[in-house]
Amino acid sequence: MADERVDEDAPILAIAVAADLAEMHPQTLRQYDRLGLVVPERTRGGSRRYSLRHVRQLRQVAAMSADGMSLPAIARILELEDEVRALRRQVRDLEQRVRDEVDHRRGARVFAAGASGAVITLRHGTRVRRATEVVLWRPPQEDDED
Repeated sequence: MADERVDEDAPILAIAVAADLAEMHPQTLRQYDRLGLVVPERTRGGSRRYSLRHVRQLRQVAAMSADGMSLPAIARILELEDEVRALRRQVRDLEQRVRDEVDHRRGARVFAAGASGAVITLRHGTRVRRATEVVLWRPPQEDDED
């Protein structure tokens, strides 16, 4: 089955559609754009294109404004939420890189001492000639940790 996830950041909605989904007047969206509150992407011709994430932000702005928050305070909250989202993405990417590195290293290297005493790195599964090399250390396997 095809991946059916929706790209929340895809700028696909015209201003009238985004305004309708956010239950706002299009002029309000234009004002928020001018203030830098919710800034949509632009087409080559200059038309605004909103994403589903923009619509969600517009709804947040309306809710916070109804609760009495000022537009500068709302703008700061949205800015911080964007920063948190970017940092979470960065952490996710770094965690994946660490997992990939651990997977790459796990069982991939075995260390042995050569006849001269030099440390030799062996690939997993390589047989050691007992007469000339002694296995010193290998990373623990998941089933070894029990």
